[in-house]
Amino acid sequence: MPPAKKKPRTYDQAKIRTAVLAQFGHVRDAVRELDADQLARPSGVGHWSVAELAAHIAWIADSLAGALTRPPAAVPELSAAEWPFATASLAGKIAEAAKETLEGAPLVELHDRAGIRLAEALDANPGSRVLDLWIGAMTLADFLVTRTVELVVHTDDLRRATGLDIPVDRQALAACTRLLSDALALKAPGGAVEFRVPPFAVVQCVEGPRHSRGTPPNVVETDPLTWIRLATGRTSWAEALDGAQVRASGERADLSGLLPLMG
Repeated sequence: MPPAKKKPRTYDQAKIRTAVLAQFGHVRDAVRELDADQLARPSGVGHWSVAELAAHIAWIADSLAGALTRPPAAVPELSAAEWPFATASLAGKIAEAAKETLEGAPLVELHDRAGIRLAEALDANPGSRVLDLWIGAMTLADFLVTRTVELVVHTDDLRRATGLDIPVDRQALAACTRLLSDALALKAPGGAVEFRVPPFAVVQCVEGPRHSRGTPPNVVETDPLTWIRLATGRTSWAEALDGAQVRASGERADLSGLLPLMG
């Protein structure tokens, strides 16, 4: 008989909501500290300046609040783990939205307004609500988990571009790590490789002989931040190996052909 299909990971909705608002708050506080020189620097994300990246982060919060004002969709079309693969086609629309957001008001005002609007919208809607989104319909509960990815990844971008020590909420980091790990397992289903990101995630992936007991023959292990950078193209597999940020053992443990999961 074929192995039973693994159930999707579930998340504590209250904790994810708290984590999203906390991480957005950390970014909002950091934006207040940015001077003109820092805002003009390249962000490392495409052609965006730091100011454009900061505007995009405000848009992340404001657009979710806006989605909750629209009529709900009938049924969800995407799960949280499928979301990374649906984002590539939206790069142009997202870049235009970031530009329009930046032109709308001063950055601090944008972030303050978006944070208030998002908190109010989340308080008024259950996780079961189905959002009508550019990428396809998703439940609010699942889409909120994807917001931890956006916020953690862009917090890291801002930290590297500006030198600011912006906190990363532990629950947001955990959810981001787990979602991207599950996306890897979805992209390369199988049980030949045990992929570990302690202390948050362990998944089985890659076709081949399935490990059942004892020491796995193929193991990949890394830390959460390195994994997030690998999964989103901020660093390469070769760079992470050379820097001893990834430990890979076994003939099937080379994941370079599967990365990045999203651009």
